[in-house]
Amino acid sequence: MMPDKDRQSLMEFPCRFPIKVMGRAETDFDALVFGIIKRHVDDIHEGAIRTRGSRNGNFIAVTVTIDAHSREQLDNIYMDLTAHEKILMAL
Repeated sequence: MMPDKDRQSLMEFPCRFPIKVMGRAETDFDALVFGIIKRHVDDIHEGAIRTRGSRNGNFIAVTVTIDAHSREQLDNIYMDLTAHEKILMAL
């Protein structure tokens, strides 16, 4: 029988999951995001990281697609990302 918190999730684990993080366009912002996510994910596939700058070049969006294994893992990633002062938003 599944625990209640797993039954409430609409996601089935493991699954591919994109994490999108936005911040100011600064040197090595993508490395910062990668470093935080890497603490929680053992294996990030080559090509799993995409970056995109804003129209005026002031902001950057970094998307990292991971193999997520649990809701708890995702929650921990988002807590670490949003706790960092250089990260404006994580989706």
